[in-house]
Amino acid sequence: MKAIRRFTVRPVLPEPLRPLSDLARNLRWSWHAETRDLFQSVDPEAWAAAGGDPVRTLGRVRPARLTELAADRRFLRRLTAAADDLDDYLTGHRWYQTQADGMPAAIAYFSPEFGITAALPQYSGGLGILAGDHLKAASDLGVPLIGVGLLYRHGYFRQTLSRDGWQQEHYPVLDPNELPLTQLKEADGTLAQVSLALPGGRALRARIWLAQVGRVPLLLLDSDVEENDLGERGVTDRLYGGGSEHRLLQEMLLGIGGVRAVRTYCRLTGHPAPEVFHTNEGHAGFLGLERIAELCERGLDFDSSLEAVRGGTVFTTHTPVPAGIDRFDRELVARHFGEDAELPGIDVQRILTLGMETYPGGEPNLFNMAVMGLRLAQRANGVSLLHGQVSREMFAGLWPGFDPEEVPITSVTNGVHAPTWVAPEVLRLGARQVGSERAEDALAVGGSERWDSVAEIEDQEIWELRRTLREQLVLEVRERLRASWRQRGAGGAELGWIDGVLDPDVLTIGFARRVPSYKRLTLMLRDRDRLMELLLHPDRPIQIVVAGKAHPADDSGKRLVQELVRFADDPRVRHRIVFLPDYGMAMAQKLYPGCDVWLNNPLRPLEACGTSGMKAALNGCLNLSVRDGWWDEWFQPDFGWSIPTADGAGTDPDHRDDIEAAALYDLLEQRVTPRFYEQGRAGLPDRWIQMVRQTLTLLGPKVLAGRMVREYVDRLYVPAAQAHRALTPDTAGDLAAWKVRVRAAWSGVSVDHVETTVTSATAELGTTVGLRVRVGLGDLGPDDVEVQAVSGRVDAEDHITDATVVPLKPTGAPDLEGRLLYEGPLALDRTGPYGYTVRILPAHRLLASAAELGLVAVPSEEAVERAGVLLR
Repeated sequence: MKAIRRFTVRPVLPEPLRPLSDLARNLRWSWHAETRDLFQSVDPEAWAAAGGDPVRTLGRVRPARLTELAADRRFLRRLTAAADDLDDYLTGHRWYQTQADGMPAAIAYFSPEFGITAALPQYSGGLGILAGDHLKAASDLGVPLIGVGLLYRHGYFRQTLSRDGWQQEHYPVLDPNELPLTQLKEADGTLAQVSLALPGGRALRARIWLAQVGRVPLLLLDSDVEENDLGERGVTDRLYGGGSEHRLLQEMLLGIGGVRAVRTYCRLTGHPAPEVFHTNEGHAGFLGLERIAELCERGLDFDSSLEAVRGGTVFTTHTPVPAGIDRFDRELVARHFGEDAELPGIDVQRILTLGMETYPGGEPNLFNMAVMGLRLAQRANGVSLLHGQVSREMFAGLWPGFDPEEVPITSVTNGVHAPTWVAPEVLRLGARQVGSERAEDALAVGGSERWDSVAEIEDQEIWELRRTLREQLVLEVRERLRASWRQRGAGGAELGWIDGVLDPDVLTIGFARRVPSYKRLTLMLRDRDRLMELLLHPDRPIQIVVAGKAHPADDSGKRLVQELVRFADDPRVRHRIVFLPDYGMAMAQKLYPGCDVWLNNPLRPLEACGTSGMKAALNGCLNLSVRDGWWDEWFQPDFGWSIPTADGAGTDPDHRDDIEAAALYDLLEQRVTPRFYEQGRAGLPDRWIQMVRQTLTLLGPKVLAGRMVREYVDRLYVPAAQAHRALTPDTAGDLAAWKVRVRAAWSGVSVDHVETTVTSATAELGTTVGLRVRVGLGDLGPDDVEVQAVSGRVDAEDHITDATVVPLKPTGAPDLEGRLLYEGPLALDRTGPYGYTVRILPAHRLLASAAELGLVAVPSEEAVERAGVLLR
């Protein structure tokens, strides 16, 4: 029989066990092994049945067991120690508290998804896992972050396979009362809510759930409230679900509702108000509009409010392809703003202007969330060095007149939260070597000096650890594979072969990620005969564990999954290659440590960062990857292999896949497997173990989320907070008025004449050339601009590369025509073809970049003809 109503019955803990509730409700347990061990000891069977979730575990424990534990002195001592440790973690000074004065009082971090733990399934892939790791690392470092997201009642889908290997999606209903969440309440005990106005006088209401991620509060908005109509209740139903209007409402709730939730949380708890707002991808971009509206309500005009908001905003882009960005029809956006809907105090046209693709190659009728994010943020970044370069090229149209390398988008390479992803066995080995406190510090803060002691671990210990982890993975794979085949309709009598799947002494390769076509799940199948030879080699076999989900609407991705599954179903190789459905955090935490090699073969440069290989590396797994994302930046032959690419513009896609697959097979045959199986004098693969050691000592400190968050603090959060403080209502108004004046007068700015002291086409290294430039500034003055000499080597088409920029100084009064003379030295510090140009840029002390306005004046053709020569 089916229940007509569902309740969550919470256990009543005996007084001595009350600290268990606090430990369960703080998600620090998800990366703190001692706390997890404590909960497992409460009731091992309940712990296993609850999937390692303390909240669910306590809901399953028998009252008699709780009574027994309340009188168990040994358990109570452990409980007291765990509670004291959490209190010290939450209240003690950490890295952030030791920094100089002037740090941001608080930072609000907005993301459409957060991967904190499998017990809170609010993520689909890398973006959410990265956001979760960002929060955890901020907590470890003491950074005063407030996370903001949505609470999806179905989360992302659960994946199973049909008998013929086709992906099937299931959307289980999540009861927030059974999750490690609490509801934010007003002082009078009523539930705190935020509300958005919708067209036609309707409203979208959402309550605020709080997940405590160590020291960091995470606010999650949930529209499934009784006051909403049925359509509005479903706004937060699924992650990345629904049509355009559904997605637009999700993103309005995340951005606009999220700011209102932060204000509510700070009002109720006394938490400092954020000085910096960080938009993690364009989905949350509307947060800037709400902050503009707040300032407009206090009497500022739109332009002044825009400048004040931009100063304190950081925008991170995660996609290297335009197709990965949310774009909405302008009419749809216009309908949801203005007098009859949200933000009635702001002219709808001003809102539309922020997101429209008004640049060459753009679609003028589409509202682009990433474009709005960039226009509303004074600071922006990609998520690896290569992705920063790709992003500058992709968005260069927003800064016309500037070369892509000068587009003001920097990069902060992603990192991963080591305590979450490093296997307990690896942690214990590190703690034995350097002490638990130093090991914890190495994982949280980083720094190469903290990792150097890995070099002193004995080869035998490393190799035994690697085999132990591989053996655990083999058992995990068999259990999951058996469950998958049962879901596919197989009977127990058909599944005896699963007991022989994988071998703990065989080189194990992992490949797990989302399944868009550019990640090339099936590249390994390009030459099936050759792959079979590798899998079944009599002396040096390999085995491969594959996992991944295709987006529910992506049939081409589902076909790739099916193709891989059908190959893995072949009785000839099914003991050597497996596909595991329902890839998620719980599976990943077993998969990364157990693999010897982590494979990544995307189409370069379409992988923004790709952090799965980082998690594998922290467990001593070696990377075998295309030079894309983070691997392009940090690859060294000492600790992995680079798959050559054929990414020339004219390469046929099929031919490219053939070339790169052949390169992958060659690497496996000639370099990877021989190194794994060769044995030194002690019967150990010495050279392989040395690569593992190099991976840990050289890569370990770099791939940490702690390193990433420290970079965000130093390079983006602190400057953004300083800009926020500098942009008072008066200074923001002055800056806005200055920008209006400069834009209006820019047509009168010109470089009229350029001359140098060099008369020949050659010069010696170390020579200093005198440069004289006559410019017209029209209605602007010298304080409004900077005149620059830009010099460097030139290519065959005379484009300057690796440029050096030197400001020139005005000399004397204007001439009779109002033109000014600027002079300065040009040092010839490089040999070979060399060139220079001159340009004029707007200049103001509150600009984060000289390219901010997208305005530049360069010499006219007439001035170029008189400018001297290129030096050969």
